[in-house]
Amino acid sequence: MIAATAKIHPLSVIEEGAVIGENVVIGPFCHIGPKVNLADDVVLISHVAVLGRTTVGKGTKIFPSAVIGGDSQSVHHSAVDTVLTIGENCTIREGVTMNTGTVEHGGATVVGNNNLFLAYAHVAHDCRLGNNIILSNNVMLAGHVTVEDRAILGGGSAVHQFARIGRQAFIGGLSAVAYDVIPYGMLNGNPGVLSGLNVVGMARAGIEKPVIHEVRRAYKQIFEGTGSVRVNAAAIRGDYLGCAPALEIIDFIAAESDRALSSPSRGKKG
Repeated sequence: MIAATAKIHPLSVIEEGAVIGENVVIGPFCHIGPKVNLADDVVLISHVAVLGRTTVGKGTKIFPSAVIGGDSQSVHHSAVDTVLTIGENCTIREGVTMNTGTVEHGGATVVGNNNLFLAYAHVAHDCRLGNNIILSNNVMLAGHVTVEDRAILGGGSAVHQFARIGRQAFIGGLSAVAYDVIPYGMLNGNPGVLSGLNVVGMARAGIEKPVIHEVRRAYKQIFEGTGSVRVNAAAIRGDYLGCAPALEIIDFIAAESDRALSSPSRGKKG
């Protein structure tokens, strides 16, 4: 079904069964598969392939040479339909690739709203991304990665499968993210090492200075205490019931995960 207000270049291919919403603009040499749903106001500039069982949210804009909804690059990929869901008002720049999920792990790759994907970033099968995230050029997310709201990943950084990146974390360019990164954490290097808190980002998000100071105090207690990180975090939880960002870090640490936690010491050479 193609809405009457959609503008489709005659040199693009829209397969039968695709759903094209109101005011969608599809430039030349695009290919839209039969199970694709493009919501209202989506723009495909040119040379874009949207494949698989893929839904693209309202107002999202996709630039040339992006391949969205391709099969997962997993050795376990089967012929069973899996999905990719992209939220509203995302910007997907040149050469970005996003894959559908795998049956073994729920069958869905999910991308939230208002995200920016710069050139040649890759979102693999079964990833879960929140809102207001930035993936800079050539960022690579392996399968099953979780990225929470407002996280920023610098150019060329790579994230190990099943790793979690907490809300408003900052990953430096060319960093290798082998382990989970706490909310508001900053990670740099290869191998990546936790190098403190994203204080600038916290301030820009409107978190007041007294709260930031509280979070920094909690960070020191967790990562510089005498016990293990998880023991330290559990021990101080009651002291931070009135500090939501600190509790977010503590709860992130306590949650079950397939990966260990990044820390100021884990990954350091020598």
